[in-house]
Amino acid sequence: MSSAVVPHIANMLLSTRLLNLKRGLAERKRKRTQQPHLVTVYLAINDAYSYLLIQVLDDLQKRYQIEFDFRCVLKKQSQMYPAEKLWDKNAFNDGQYLSDLYQLDFPEHNPKNESFAEQVTAQLLHWELQPGFLKNALPLFKAYWQGDERNIEALINPALVGHVECYEHHLLNNESMLKDNGHYLSAMLHYGGEWYWGLDRLQYLEKRFNDLHLSRDRRLSVKFNLAHTHFCQLMSNEAIKQAGERGLNTTPIEMYWSIRSPYSYIALLRTRQLASHYGVELVVKPVLPMVMRRMQVPTVKRFYISQDAKREAKQYGIEFGKIADPLGKGVERCYALYEYAKQQGKALEYLESYARGVWAEGIRSDTDAGLQKIVSRSGLDWQEAKTMLMDKRWQVWAQNNLAQLYGNDLWGVPSFIYKDVKAFGQDRVDLIERRLVTEFSLSDVNDKVVN
Repeated sequence: MSSAVVPHIANMLLSTRLLNLKRGLAERKRKRTQQPHLVTVYLAINDAYSYLLIQVLDDLQKRYQIEFDFRCVLKKQSQMYPAEKLWDKNAFNDGQYLSDLYQLDFPEHNPKNESFAEQVTAQLLHWELQPGFLKNALPLFKAYWQGDERNIEALINPALVGHVECYEHHLLNNESMLKDNGHYLSAMLHYGGEWYWGLDRLQYLEKRFNDLHLSRDRRLSVKFNLAHTHFCQLMSNEAIKQAGERGLNTTPIEMYWSIRSPYSYIALLRTRQLASHYGVELVVKPVLPMVMRRMQVPTVKRFYISQDAKREAKQYGIEFGKIADPLGKGVERCYALYEYAKQQGKALEYLESYARGVWAEGIRSDTDAGLQKIVSRSGLDWQEAKTMLMDKRWQVWAQNNLAQLYGNDLWGVPSFIYKDVKAFGQDRVDLIERRLVTEFSLSDVNDKVVN
């Protein structure tokens, strides 16, 4: 297939028109087979995001005319998790943030109840085939995450404790179903051919239900969008100005980033907006994509990420979909000119131009014609820039950046560091904002107390 055609095909596959067509077909099939609006929910007892999700499902069902099909899983698909321990550590920290945001239950310290995981999962699997799963499962999830071993033992049927192996095939079936239907994470909701991950993507399912007129409330509200509502509106311009005058905005936001990550593209635009709004410097530290670090990124994972990035980009008004994958030469050329762009004071403009080119405009950065357009519109001199394309020094600093990322107990991109806050994923740009707002506001209060 011609490289020139690929961006147009990607754009078509990710188009809103095709999405609406698929949704229409799914709804017609549901009506034809006289099925209810059934949401398949994949939960794992040892997954922080699953614990948060199960707490809101009763409310979701009360608000919408839907039914749930629960499928409990336990084992992670190892090829999908490049750093499983770091993922779990981040998930716990992230769980604390999300629980505060939505006023949900979550422990202060990780209970680390892995010894109970198989027994608890067996009990959950047993309940799957009975009515009242939510009513039964929620107390068991809570006991597990609160480290209440006594209550865990009380909630598990003693007949199941020594016969966990009897549920292995049931568990395998659920895990195979998750994989065969095109996903790998727990805390997933599957409805009408689309995936919705945890609290962060529940808003899209709410909006879809609203479009289908399934809401029991005429207001058609969306509850699970607090992570991005009022972005760059949490402080007045006057308060931000006063914070700047007090020298509170001298610490930069660090972002670990990859040109081949669509989430990095979205995060760059949003974090640039954030940094500009609060008068804080943004320092971007690129790393090599996973594939170029000789790691695996399975096709099913890449496909989901592209679809998810599309809806995230659309939500923020960011152009996305006409993709010209920069893997290989495109990545090398991007990083080879980064130091030059920094020297010219155009680092962020250059990276944004490059990312927009390969993720939204189908510009082939592996060609001189494509790269010239990317470079020139970012305010750099192409004739000067192209003499530096063979510079290999980026191979050193890219790996140094990666070592710094690992040293901060992070592993993926985009990741952010601002003072004592470390966060993974473009969903957490708002976490950096809330840290800035807290710092600026507390300083203002302290100044008034001193004076």
